[in-house]
Amino acid sequence: MRQITDGVLGLDFGTTNSVAALATAPGVSELVEFQGAKATGAVFRSALCYWQDDEVKGGIAHEAGPWAIAEYLAFPQDSRFIQSFKSVAATPLFEHATIFDKRYRFEELGRMFLGRLTAHAGGRLDRRPERIVVGVPVEFAGFRADPALARERYDRMFETFGTRIHYVYEPLGAAFSYAAGLDHAATLLVADFGGGTSDFSVVRVAEPGAARRCLPLGSAGIGIAGDRFDYRILDRLVLPFLGKGGCYRSFDKVLDIPLSFFSDFGDWSKLALMRNPKTMDALERLRRAALEPEAVGRMITVIENELGYPLYDAVGRVKRALSTETEADFAFNAPGLDINARVTRAEFEDWIAEDVARIAATVDTALAKAGVEAAAIDRVFLTGGSSLIPAIRRLFEDRFGRDRIATGNELTSIAHGLALIGQEEDVTEWAV
Repeated sequence: MRQITDGVLGLDFGTTNSVAALATAPGVSELVEFQGAKATGAVFRSALCYWQDDEVKGGIAHEAGPWAIAEYLAFPQDSRFIQSFKSVAATPLFEHATIFDKRYRFEELGRMFLGRLTAHAGGRLDRRPERIVVGVPVEFAGFRADPALARERYDRMFETFGTRIHYVYEPLGAAFSYAAGLDHAATLLVADFGGGTSDFSVVRVAEPGAARRCLPLGSAGIGIAGDRFDYRILDRLVLPFLGKGGCYRSFDKVLDIPLSFFSDFGDWSKLALMRNPKTMDALERLRRAALEPEAVGRMITVIENELGYPLYDAVGRVKRALSTETEADFAFNAPGLDINARVTRAEFEDWIAEDVARIAATVDTALAKAGVEAAAIDRVFLTGGSSLIPAIRRLFEDRFGRDRIATGNELTSIAHGLALIGQEEDVTEWAV
């Protein structure tokens, strides 16, 4: 079978991180390493930062990836920082993000992100690829997620990025990457844990040299992953200090503070944009009426001082620590807000138990769609950052046995596999 060996880009556009790989020879792809003092190797944070600058067209400048984080940390008060914007791709309720006085649709955010990703790639992405294979989740995240809407937005986001765009399920990219290292036939279950979704695919891998090495059998996904786990920590350790569970007085009644204020902390499209006159006025009125006004005052401090990123960074640190330690310290210290707590892995696992159960049910769905029993799975390949969480790994060890679990290249395997798929003569056999 003829393979394309040049002009193929595999792009894992992730909720938390994005990774690109270029096909360089038959069966070979290389990760794109980003260049510059702020670069973090082949991993490019899926984030954007905006600031006002009269010297640029439109008056608003922007950066992406680790450069966006650096810009925000240097000037938090004068910046607007957004992350995980992929999580709203399929959300009908999201129409645009208002940055200062301008409105940006999803695809406009995406094109700005791709432009900066290209600019920081040291020239390796300057040439327009013949084919681009973009990973997509099996199930998009978000309330009443609409995959057709996400596809329309992706099409507009990538329309100027390459000649021919193909979309492939992310776990299939990981499967192709893992299969490249196999010297025998096998039936794989690939579990991809991203920031916004957890996706599972069953793939039959033929012997090396077969006309078609990999055959997808069935896939399933769910909008529960790293961001949801982060929110569980935030909900237990932080939000009570910001007024969740508190009350306010309205005339002669005592009412619960609306939960909508706190749900916004789990959604970048709301939290990043809460610093506006209407919302701040509402919070100030709530503070004056609250039975514990100092708690609502702390919430105002988080929003006024643009503390969303450092807050979630602190959450991420304790989550990662609990993957290797049985206890960890949560510490978030900022002007007017100090939260310190000791967290055990057992507590964290209790907080995410319902989420893990729903993930387990989704694995069952993937196996059922593939028509494969658990005993017929030769290897389970775990990829994505949240695959390192012990409760997640234990789910698969208990079900399939520790000897069948494989891991590695948690953040880069999808992009590598997508580039390899792009080399196939008929990419449409994999595309969705």
